[in-house]
Amino acid sequence: MTQTPEMPKQEPAAAKPFRYFMKVRYSECDAQLVVFNARYGDYIELAATEFLYLLGAGLPNLEATFDYQVVKLTIEWKAPARYRDILEIGVRATHLGNTSFELTTEFRNAETGQFLATGELIGVAVHPETVEKITIPEAMKHAMKSGAQGKFIDHAGLYTAPQDH
Repeated sequence: MTQTPEMPKQEPAAAKPFRYFMKVRYSECDAQLVVFNARYGDYIELAATEFLYLLGAGLPNLEATFDYQVVKLTIEWKAPARYRDILEIGVRATHLGNTSFELTTEFRNAETGQFLATGELIGVAVHPETVEKITIPEAMKHAMKSGAQGKFIDHAGLYTAPQDH
């Protein structure tokens, strides 16, 4: 029988932000099987999208009233991620303005716990149809302040129970 890793511990809300799990694919790596630096921007966008979607899932008509555009993306690397590593990307809102917000991401190897990188995404709220800058809707701003502590999305299959066929 295949063993499944334990579920992530549900630590106090302030201790564990929302986490996005993903596995590094071959096409995202160079000849030494190290993740291309530019791919971290993709990873941040994926994690941020899942974070914001989870926050807004219960808010009525959010997709019709709120979207965002990235205006700044900063990444600092500490160690390389490699082919087939499972990444844990923590996401939290660290600044909320009237029309802009900042999401901070932390990359770790999910299996070893090794710290890999940090990222800062600054987004500006826009209307989905006109793409004009808008005030962040109060319900979304409140959800972003509260965060999604203890919640996660697992696209790596790390915490998915094996299926019997």
